[in-house]
Amino acid sequence: MFFIESTGGVSDATLFQGKDAILSGPAGGVVGMVRTAAELGFDKLIGFDMGGTSTDVCHFAGEFERSFETEVAGVRVRAPMMSIHTVAAGGGSILSYRDGRMQVGPESAGANPGPAAYRRGGPLTVTDCNVLLGKLNPQHFPQVFGPNADQPLDTEAVRVKFADLARQIGDGKTPEQLAEGFLRIAVENMANAIKKISVQRGYDVTKYTMNCFGGAGGQHACLVADALGMERIFIHPFAGVLSAFGMGLADVRAMREQQFEKPLDDESAGDMLAVMSRIASDEVKDQGISETDITVLRRVQIRPRDAQQSLEVAFGTADDMQRAFVDAHQQRFGFSPDTTDLIVDVLVVEAIGRTGETVSLPNPESPETQGSTSDQTLVSTCFEGEWQDVPLVDRTSLAVGQSIDGPVILTEPTGTNVVEPGWRATCAEGGNLKLERTVPIHRAEAIGTQVDPVMLEVFNNLFMSVAEQMGATLANTAYSVNIKERLDFSCALFDQNGDLVANAPHVPVHLGSMSESVRTILRENAGKICPGDVFMMNNPFNGGTHLPDVTVITPVFDETGQHILYTVASRGHHADIGGKTPGSAPPDSRTIAEEGVVIDNFLLVKKGTLREAETRALLASGSYPCRNVDQNMADLAAQIAANATGATELQKITAQFGIDAVHAYMGHVQDNAEESVRRVLDVLKDGAFCYPLDSGAEIKVAIRVDRLNRRATIDFTGTSTQSPLNYNAPLSICRAVVLYVFRTLVGRDIPMNEGCLKPLELIVPEGSMINPKAPAAVISGNTEVSQSIADALYGALGILAGSQGTMNNFVYGNSEFQNYETICGGTGAGDGFNGTSAVHSHMTNTRMTDPEVLETRFPVRVEEFSIREGSGGSGRYVGGNGIVRRLRFNEAMTVTTLSSHRAIPPHGAHNGNPGAVGENSVLRADGSCELLQGNDQVDLRQGDVFIMKTPGGGGFGRS
Repeated sequence: MFFIESTGGVSDATLFQGKDAILSGPAGGVVGMVRTAAELGFDKLIGFDMGGTSTDVCHFAGEFERSFETEVAGVRVRAPMMSIHTVAAGGGSILSYRDGRMQVGPESAGANPGPAAYRRGGPLTVTDCNVLLGKLNPQHFPQVFGPNADQPLDTEAVRVKFADLARQIGDGKTPEQLAEGFLRIAVENMANAIKKISVQRGYDVTKYTMNCFGGAGGQHACLVADALGMERIFIHPFAGVLSAFGMGLADVRAMREQQFEKPLDDESAGDMLAVMSRIASDEVKDQGISETDITVLRRVQIRPRDAQQSLEVAFGTADDMQRAFVDAHQQRFGFSPDTTDLIVDVLVVEAIGRTGETVSLPNPESPETQGSTSDQTLVSTCFEGEWQDVPLVDRTSLAVGQSIDGPVILTEPTGTNVVEPGWRATCAEGGNLKLERTVPIHRAEAIGTQVDPVMLEVFNNLFMSVAEQMGATLANTAYSVNIKERLDFSCALFDQNGDLVANAPHVPVHLGSMSESVRTILRENAGKICPGDVFMMNNPFNGGTHLPDVTVITPVFDETGQHILYTVASRGHHADIGGKTPGSAPPDSRTIAEEGVVIDNFLLVKKGTLREAETRALLASGSYPCRNVDQNMADLAAQIAANATGATELQKITAQFGIDAVHAYMGHVQDNAEESVRRVLDVLKDGAFCYPLDSGAEIKVAIRVDRLNRRATIDFTGTSTQSPLNYNAPLSICRAVVLYVFRTLVGRDIPMNEGCLKPLELIVPEGSMINPKAPAAVISGNTEVSQSIADALYGALGILAGSQGTMNNFVYGNSEFQNYETICGGTGAGDGFNGTSAVHSHMTNTRMTDPEVLETRFPVRVEEFSIREGSGGSGRYVGGNGIVRRLRFNEAMTVTTLSSHRAIPPHGAHNGNPGAVGENSVLRADGSCELLQGNDQVDLRQGDVFIMKTPGGGGFGRS
């Protein structure tokens, strides 16, 4: 007995493990996609596998793509798997009208009750759209529905439900218009998923063939291809069950990996690969595969020594591997890397045993009457808002070489294929279908400027996709570990006034504050900005957070170069921006100048030309200049590239819809977010809270709700005056936290933008620790005070106990090495749920560095990284636990900590108990132990161990 594995190979049952099956079904689809398309010579493929609950997409350009770390259902799994991206848009995705928007999914009706047409009382779904529009015809569909599984699809139930929904929305749309609108939303969601695995990785998707499969894929393939600009689709006769067919085609595969960490020209790599090859080959041979049918692929993962992200290339001579690495790097990241010190990170061997299973299917028998459109059954179908009689053709009746122009519906035993207008279907060898666009698609659309619930959702997704593509570019092209690996950055787009429109799900503390930076640049340079200009700033008193967070801002002009239409911006945490200590986080800073180089309204790029000399001079200026200007410049170049991605995508959207419509919908998405927050205010009650800090300072907040006008006042009067040290949060951070908290209260998927703040009035006393006056030190404001403000707001609302309330900033370095981490802890419990252990919470969501990577890059060893059991507060619902982290230093370094809740515990709520306080200490090599303050600096010698115990979250309710 053999099992299909997530790698796309099959394995004997005795060698099979559960971790190898997590993506085994979709992996079978990838194998089927590649093997079937190869029969017709297609070798550059986008896989589009649409089933009942979700859509899986993948990329293929000559070899299987695998990921060695995959997030599945929110859990990161370290095991080799096919690189597959999943989006919650399938035939069973539920249609809804919520928050003024028509939405598709992420909930699914599943198989039971299934779509409304299935006669089990199910909700409206994507499948029901096609039933209503006549693309799925009950008279020509299996009668397997109803309680006895013997009835046809229920068209009438679908029509009634759509009519009810039309009345609920009340904007005059017909049921057919609603169905087409929902289909458009689903198609855009699926197209955006394909962009993640293609466009965001540097591939021109328009040059690819879409291999469409899955039970629902053929109904939507043309529409998804049109959304991406693709012009060729391949559909196998077994497309509806291609994953199962692919399992039967899969080869026996065995993989081996080995950490190497040696220079590119180290000759021992070949010897180790030879040993690994024998082991993998023997495993395949022991499963009944002849040695002559076994092929071994030997590959290496290469990276520059000072980088973390490696790229895989074929093993060969050092020169060949270097050239292949440069090519792969250029393709993936858009620039050539420094190759002076490349190392081989990991050795990879894959033994492939051919099973001999054939792909080819016999040609269909030549029918007496071929599938012409003149004598076929006609069915009434709605295309682009118009009902028309469309041919319904049995795919098996088509002869090889025969073509049919759309619109036409092709039925087959495992699915239905809808050939949209402007497309042509041709029957190829083996009964395969080739679909090609024959009429160029017209991109420009006249949609008007009045809000439409369909287009509101489309634009929500488009704007979010732009920000996500910016983030992908930034992560791909950045140099520093902070941005490239820890993902400590944020990208967003703004309207012509500088108001936040949409952001990707990046770092929360960045996002509510960036709009003030953008508005400052637009205001202070009004009338002087030229096309191609790019600005940067980090001034905390003009919309910045703290100095390491550098914002790069690019105004986007119209075609004439006269008017600014939008602005895009990216904010990245630079590893060092100067200051008294490495990493720019001095624990005892008293003025902003001690924390690094202050940048305020600096022209980074002038009319498309980087002002490199001027920028380097700025970064090297002041009493505490940047320590690695080359690294700063590399990250700034990545931020410029990210903004260029955003500008290009916005220009494409403008070309399609027109500037008036885009501007209107930028306003509409903000209005929609505003209304969503107003609905929250309808049910909120007044509340107040006093949040004590370890320093003795307090954050006081009172929330007063005006239900009549659907507004609220957030009043921080009584908060302590600004700190003489660095526990000060600029006003922009306070705005960001308020935006974050009220966005979370909505409880639905809405974009976090400026509209969320419109119903809220903030009263923040000037000169307080959350609205300090220059030149106050602020390094802890971004990381620590922001967390305190969030917990204070949740405390006033009474809905959540205190979380760990700190980012546990841990910075260490010497003249050669510097590293910065924020460390996870426990979150507070709430009504109906326990807190979560060992996570970043609230105002940060960056990654921690993997222990293996940390030990490879720096002279340290992780001796313990464990859950701190019992640190969460008890109660009816228990707070999440913190962690214990022990790090041994193999070289002398200076350690800096910025951390809170080392004296005051995270509070419980509704009589729940508080979480445990954190603790920082040093265990010296001689056995002595030193307890540190929350904000502290200490010199560690070789053999010393730094120990951090992070706080737990508070409990909720009496136990």
